Amino acid sequence: MPWDPIRDLRAWQERLERLSTPRAESWTPAVDVYETADRYVIAAELPGLLREQIELALEADRLIIRGQRTVAPPDIEADAGTEEGLLYHQVERGHGAFARTFEFADRIDVESVTADLSNGLLTVTLPKVPAQPTRKIEVR
Repeated sequence: MPWDPIRDLRAWQERLERLSTPRAESWTPAVDVYETADRYVIAAELPGLLREQIELALEADRLIIRGQRTVAPPDIEADAGTEEGLLYHQVERGHGAFARTFEFADRIDVESVTADLSNGLLTVTLPKVPAQPTRKIEVR
């Protein structure tokens, strides 16, 4: 992906916004982004999230991944009845809402984008729109 200073500035802005939000209210999943000749691939670690808790939106050349992880696993909340029955001794896993935005230099084939959630790993494949062949124009 070619260097884009605006994209880098937006990424820094997102990082700063996350730092200014209290840790208990947000988290940032680890993400790998890579590119091949014909597609971009995003792999995000989202352990504990169900498909219904993940939202993907594609706007032009920008992908937005949003989601929310609850404080306690659903089975503990069901057993305790309310969070009042829970006494945490240590909390290291992030929870709450998150949002990540990714911009791409190439146009995306919106109709061919796929997303798969397997074993806590969300894999989004974004095929590129094939480049048009160079067209020679005859000068008259």
